[in-house]
Amino acid sequence: PVFLDGVRQLVPVHAQEELPAELHGPAMILAATGTLVLEPGFVLRRGPEGILVLTDERPVARAAPRGDTSVDPVRLQVFHHRFMAIAEQMGSVLERTAMSTNIRDRLDFSCAIFDARGALIANAPHIPVHLGAMSESVAAVCAAHPAMAPGDVFATNDPAGGGSHLPDITVVTPVHVGEDPAPAYFVACRGHHADVGGITPGSMPPFSTSLVEEGVVLRALRIVAQGELHVEALRAALAGGPYPARRPDENIADLRAQVAANRLGERLLRELVEQEGRAVVDAYMAHVQDDAEASVAEAIARIPDGEHHFEDALDDGTPVRVCARVSGQRLSLDFAGTGPARANNLNAPRAVTRAAVMYVLRALVSREVPLNAGCVRAVELSLPPGCLLDPPAESAVAGGNVETSQRVVDVLLGALGRVAASQGTMNNLTLGDEHFGYYETIGGGAGASALHPGAPGVHTHMTNSRITDAELLEARYPVRVRTFGLRAGSGGAGRQRGGDGLVREFEFLAPLHVSLLSERRTRAPFGLAGGHPGARGANWLNARPMDGKFAVRVGPGDVLRIETPGGGGYGALDCADVDVNDGAASTAPRGAGEGP
Repeated sequence: PVFLDGVRQLVPVHAQEELPAELHGPAMILAATGTLVLEPGFVLRRGPEGILVLTDERPVARAAPRGDTSVDPVRLQVFHHRFMAIAEQMGSVLERTAMSTNIRDRLDFSCAIFDARGALIANAPHIPVHLGAMSESVAAVCAAHPAMAPGDVFATNDPAGGGSHLPDITVVTPVHVGEDPAPAYFVACRGHHADVGGITPGSMPPFSTSLVEEGVVLRALRIVAQGELHVEALRAALAGGPYPARRPDENIADLRAQVAANRLGERLLRELVEQEGRAVVDAYMAHVQDDAEASVAEAIARIPDGEHHFEDALDDGTPVRVCARVSGQRLSLDFAGTGPARANNLNAPRAVTRAAVMYVLRALVSREVPLNAGCVRAVELSLPPGCLLDPPAESAVAGGNVETSQRVVDVLLGALGRVAASQGTMNNLTLGDEHFGYYETIGGGAGASALHPGAPGVHTHMTNSRITDAELLEARYPVRVRTFGLRAGSGGAGRQRGGDGLVREFEFLAPLHVSLLSERRTRAPFGLAGGHPGARGANWLNARPMDGKFAVRVGPGDVLRIETPGGGGYGALDCADVDVNDGAASTAPRGAGEGP
């Protein structure tokens, strides 16, 4: 007797040397080296040279019929992952084929798929500030090109058309299915190009006052027509304007990689339609959005009804204010009282503000749900026209994408009482000369929450890129990394402590233009529920304190030290004699090159 499915059964027993040509389970086979149990539904057959071939012939559970568009919980999860897998595979192609350090090594890119209306369906877990804004870029391309042929590909970085800032170039590919002349879907990827022109190398000028000073603008430019890349037209576009791109060959190489990533996404979507049928794919694109909407609505319902106010400010004093009104499963976000658009570059395009909102809503959901258009259906967003978060066209926006977006996230999480402020900046460093530009963002401390301390030395919220390895940076550029480590004690105190920031110190080996665009140098990351603020960031050039935003020329032997902010703490301390951080920045280093 044997136990099968928990039931004691009598089964026939066979010696291995006396097996019939075909044996159906259940059965037991005695061999010289052990015992084989043949379960019901399995068939054992003799193969050539005495090989035993085991075949599973159990009846397969009936799958949902092809064309069944009704939502099934199991298939919903399958499609969640199939859609996301397409975006992830696009990202793998882009990482492997890009030329620039920024895309290939720092992974400053995002890939996603969209439905026929341009609504975000699924994305790989790349850069949040990209993902929430790309649907507006798809919509802008559709508006500019109502007729799209198979094989067409478009590029855009226009902030008024869903762009985040000019270095982020989005490549959009329509996906045609069958004989339908209209696109059935779209795939897109956004990559941060190391240089697209502008008044400083790296295209992240700290003091730009207009969009044209930040580089060339590509407005829904058709770069591939029916499968053929228009290299000369692309080169002309990159050379346009008063401040052209410094390395157009690198731009074109990275754009080729983006086109290749989209081609894979296009092929995989077509294969999915061939396997499941277009009606089923379309239906489940709607179902995954409905699922995200329901998940966010459930998360909103756990927030107490009423108005939740919060305010913070940029280092220049510009307020970012929000009133979050919760009513059941609905949320209204009103940014009335936020400061007007600035004459500097801290203006955040509306698409970037929307991306920050989408990120926060997704972060409220505890279970795994892809970031998609359904996340914002339960939310009403109100932005005062012409404010910092919805600036006029042609406003400078280089810093709004990377700095102001972080402040939007902090005030939203503060209003909802969830997380203390994280470092609130991306610490944007650019260096280069007339021939090249290099760009990196530097992590810092994450804010603490009621249940967890903040993580130390990480990219937070709207950024999710790597930092370039010191060995790689030194091999490719005239710079030496002297120090890179945690900034001990910079996290805010509290029942849960904020994460510590980082220290990164460079020695330059050649004459270069160097610029830094950073925040939280005068206003510390706030604590929450009685927690203490994190330490402000600090910048030093040859042991001389520098502002949060600067552009300088450096020479061989000059040393730049960047100390990034710590995260805010959460919860009041139980005793008064605990060492706390009051948000103060560090004092000057004792020497130009000393470590932390």
